[in-house]
Amino acid sequence: MNTAVFPKTTETGRIPELFGSMVFNDHVMKERLPKETYKALKKTMELGKHLDPSIAGVVANAMKDWAVEKGATHFTHWFQPMTGITAEKHDSFISPEGNGTVIMEFSGKELVKGEPDASSFPSGGLRATFEARGYTAWDPSSYAFIKDNTLCIPTVFCSYGGEALDKKTPLLRSMEAINKEALRILKLFGSTDVTRVNTTVGPEQEYFLIDEKLFEKREDLKLCGRTLFGRKPPKGQELEDHYFGVIKPRVAAFMADLDEELWKLGIFAKTEHNEVAPAQHELAPIFTDTNLATDHNQLMMETMKKVAKRHGLACLLQEKPFEGINGSGKHNNWSISTNTGVNLLEPGESPRENAQFLLFLTAVIKAVDEYQDLLRVSVASAGNDHRLGANEAPPAIVSMFLGDDLTEILETIETGKAYSQKDKEVMKVGVHILPRFPKDTTDRNRTSPFAFTGNKFEFRMLGSDLSIAGPNIILNTIVAEELSQFADELEKAADFNEALEELIRRTIREHKRIIFNGNNYSDEWVKEAEKRGLLNLKTTADALPSFIAPKNIELFTKHRIFTTAELHSRYEILMEVYCKKLRIEALTMSEMARRQILPAISKYASSLVKTALEKKRLSEDLPAVYETETARRLSELSASLGEKILKLEDDLDTAAAISDIGEQAQFYKERILIDMAEARADADEAEGITAAEYWPFPTYTELLYSV
Repeated sequence: MNTAVFPKTTETGRIPELFGSMVFNDHVMKERLPKETYKALKKTMELGKHLDPSIAGVVANAMKDWAVEKGATHFTHWFQPMTGITAEKHDSFISPEGNGTVIMEFSGKELVKGEPDASSFPSGGLRATFEARGYTAWDPSSYAFIKDNTLCIPTVFCSYGGEALDKKTPLLRSMEAINKEALRILKLFGSTDVTRVNTTVGPEQEYFLIDEKLFEKREDLKLCGRTLFGRKPPKGQELEDHYFGVIKPRVAAFMADLDEELWKLGIFAKTEHNEVAPAQHELAPIFTDTNLATDHNQLMMETMKKVAKRHGLACLLQEKPFEGINGSGKHNNWSISTNTGVNLLEPGESPRENAQFLLFLTAVIKAVDEYQDLLRVSVASAGNDHRLGANEAPPAIVSMFLGDDLTEILETIETGKAYSQKDKEVMKVGVHILPRFPKDTTDRNRTSPFAFTGNKFEFRMLGSDLSIAGPNIILNTIVAEELSQFADELEKAADFNEALEELIRRTIREHKRIIFNGNNYSDEWVKEAEKRGLLNLKTTADALPSFIAPKNIELFTKHRIFTTAELHSRYEILMEVYCKKLRIEALTMSEMARRQILPAISKYASSLVKTALEKKRLSEDLPAVYETETARRLSELSASLGEKILKLEDDLDTAAAISDIGEQAQFYKERILIDMAEARADADEAEGITAAEYWPFPTYTELLYSV
């Protein structure tokens, strides 16, 4: 019987009507709010002005009426704690009338502020268990939306003392920082009409789809998000036949359904296709404001899992769910734009635009070089450690790709030599004397962790389940710092043009080591990077201490992104998460080995021995080489695996006794991960010689080719 599910079709004419239908967006606000209230709210959203408390009640009432009309019965303050996922506490709109009836109410106070329990969320010591109170505060710059009959209000999350307990608060702070410093630079170039500078992001989301029934049979996938055991299948991605290949009907149905759900939420889902690995796919949205893009990406990941389940599928967002198969990343396409519609990373054609572009470009170059450690920290996780450097993703070494044309231009500026493509004309960087040069619009290096792609930078080190808030906090902050330094120097200059030219030339000369246009996957690059003095922080345990290095504390506190206490709390949280995830994986591995793999091996070996003995009883001349040799090897592997699991368990006890979180993380890296790799090697070999009917859970071939 053919059980293929074909995609439902959405009438083309319905799409504009469908898009944003569950969002209290600008169109809805303009339609439902009094004119003056709408203007005041827009000023808050667009200019970052403080919200006028007097309008909150009007907005809340309009929001409630709209939501109830859409079928909503509850509201929630939707926030992003340090768990990496979103959180929500639902309250109904109902309010007692006093005569046994109720009315639907939603006040300005309820819109603006909530009080969830803060003690049960990761806080890195900022909140003790007995200090339960925390606050959520409405973020008017991100639209409210309806999900599962609940009005969701995007909010920040902070403690009673005002410390940030979430990812949105520091993100908003970082956007204010880069806005402030970019405006200083633009003022020097005479751009008096610009009142706001925002960063924009378009995060490409990679994921795997497997059959839900097979997913449920794998304890490691359910508890850890990745397979801890599994022999590489005979066919993986070697033929390169999956990338951009024909989308299977069941996957197409999922994608069509997902598009509709995302469009309802105002998420600009644009491009979808098969990725490199079997069962792997990608969804890319259109660029939008970084804060909104972060909210949208969290919603996207949640919706993907929900829609997949609807189709009898499991959506895997872990960075490396299958050993020896490409992992999943999330390319963070980052740019800087003004409220007048100018992309500040667009090379342009006029001398004035080119000069401005080069200053912003060199600010990014300097930022990436000076804060390599922070960029590495921003993508650090136990899962991503398996992916980075695995010949499918950038290495743990941070570098930049600019392309041949742009690199040559920077070299001519540094050296003062002629620019060969422009009739040997000497390159100067004055506002009025810089010659035109062609835009470098081609990305010719998919191996680079941080690549210029014409008018944006593509940060490729992110793992697929990571919140994009962290990397963009770092990007915004480090570029804000360099722009601040540039503005300090140029504002005092007697001759702006001369000072500008010297600043750009000096910056290129001092930070060109970070530019590399070659193959980042090669061993030669690792050696070359070391010669250049670039960092190679291979694991999360190696990278995270950089978060609280003195220079980085100074950076974050200067721009008011984090307080010192908030920085140390985040370090503690991230280290704890790293250790806890590895502990969960190790315990899961032990349980699967003891309860599933070892019994299966023993049972099959016993059946082989029984068969061999029966053959010998029948006739001494009957060969039993297969049975005997396989049983012998399985017995050896069983004994070895058992010993390695015992060692893993002993080392877990040792790890638990280490009180210092940094030392504990190092122990997990140096001992636990090695124990796990050694145990896996035995189990995966045993899988290859154990009869299929005895193996206790689905294999890679079944998982990757079942949909």
